[in-house]
Amino acid sequence: MRNTNLKRKKASVQKGPKRGEKGFAIDQDPFFDTQSKRRRKIDEEDDIESSDEESDQFDDGEGKEAVAEEEDTAAERRKRVAEAYLEKIRRIAKREQEEDEEERESDGEREGERDSLVAQILQQEQMEESGRARRLIASRVQKPETTDGFRVLVKHRQSVNAVALSEDDAKGFSASKDGTIVHWDVDSGKAEKYLWPSEEVLRSHGAKDPKGKATKHSKHVLSLAVSSDGRYLASGGLDRQVHLWDIRTREHIQAFPGHQGPVSCLTFRQGTSELFSGSFDRTVKIWNAEDRAYINTLFGHQGEVINIDCLRKERVLTVGRDRSMHLFKVPEESRLVFRAPASSLECCCFINNDEFLSGSDDGSIEHWSGVRKKPVHIVKNAHALVAPHRVEQEDNEGLPNGHIDSTSTENGIQMVGNYCSSACSWVNSVIVCRSSDLATSGAGNGFVRLWEIESDSKGIRPLFELPLVGFVNSLAFAKSGHFLVAGVGQEPRLGRWGRIPEARNGVAVHSLKLL
Repeated sequence: MRNTNLKRKKASVQKGPKRGEKGFAIDQDPFFDTQSKRRRKIDEEDDIESSDEESDQFDDGEGKEAVAEEEDTAAERRKRVAEAYLEKIRRIAKREQEEDEEERESDGEREGERDSLVAQILQQEQMEESGRARRLIASRVQKPETTDGFRVLVKHRQSVNAVALSEDDAKGFSASKDGTIVHWDVDSGKAEKYLWPSEEVLRSHGAKDPKGKATKHSKHVLSLAVSSDGRYLASGGLDRQVHLWDIRTREHIQAFPGHQGPVSCLTFRQGTSELFSGSFDRTVKIWNAEDRAYINTLFGHQGEVINIDCLRKERVLTVGRDRSMHLFKVPEESRLVFRAPASSLECCCFINNDEFLSGSDDGSIEHWSGVRKKPVHIVKNAHALVAPHRVEQEDNEGLPNGHIDSTSTENGIQMVGNYCSSACSWVNSVIVCRSSDLATSGAGNGFVRLWEIESDSKGIRPLFELPLVGFVNSLAFAKSGHFLVAGVGQEPRLGRWGRIPEARNGVAVHSLKLL
């Protein structure tokens, strides 16, 4: 065995290069070659077939430079916008700093405190925008003078069913029962109408043929919604389609079919192009306006869905004819169900991610919390009639509202007879000024009421009454709280069981003075 091992070792030693030969280099070994044979073959072919003209074309690179310039331009634009906003915040912080303290020890200390104040302002704005902080506006609202009232900004032929404001509160949108959609300026009142396209264009944009006895698409609009970026306006109505409009050109760009009943309510999720639509077919559908695509359908209601609201989170609040309010948690694919005590809910809105308001057909306003299935606080007869309106109402279409004694007094209002039992008393709309403690509600009793939402879910407290004759079918608050927009009509939004002849169909605006 030893001899055999020695022979093997000697043989292995003798395998090196001979004296007269050159040593074998590592880089000549194909094992250490990093490029594959196929890659070398492709490179060789490219070297052989390339010409001077092709090399000149590749060296030119005009397309790449143009794309780079466009990207740089977009990036520079975003940078300018951010710098301008930051400079605005700095000026506000500087003004507050100068008001608080006139003298400072050094410039460095002054600059440092100013930067910290800017950071605090930005953080506060972010918390308010996300709903984690509440602005205290209600206590600053001054009592309106007798001369101050609603002024009609835009007139419509028929009752206004929906109003909406853009994110910057500079533009407004309104829609009525006759299918008219109007785009107007808040300051000047200058209005421009949206023109409905022909039946052929609607079909090319995705609309399905009308079902039933209808021969063409109904233009009766029930709801509107505006995206946060100000690019899209969504409308829905009796034709069971969700229509998407380009705000910049005021042209129809897409129709979303899929609902089996009238589209009664719409809302965009804040900061996104995600659109939610509620319908009489008892479902809520999710769409993407940017991609022009259908996403999902939410089930749960046992009656028609008539109102909807959404904040920045993927949570949707809806009310239906089944006397329930549903909170859909979209990512978790779950929902919470809140039951009304003894009435049908007509409208709803978020206060923040964990608190909500709703209005009922018995004239009550309910304050809800996400941790309780029953209302935390109920304001009964919130819109009781203080004087008899001349209301034309059919005998067969009376509404089952609660009966009120002829001499009862509630919430500081002296009620006459049982007028609260009519259609004029039920709450058609309720809305909260975003991330604040100021709310408002509307009905057909001749007043729009302002409310203060108390902290720690203690309830809501009445503030002021703003006179306005007619059915207040929709409300919109400016983000700053400086004005309120109401969509008014002679008839309710979802029917014709009541009529107030003295009312003027249109959009009314009321300014609010803050301390």
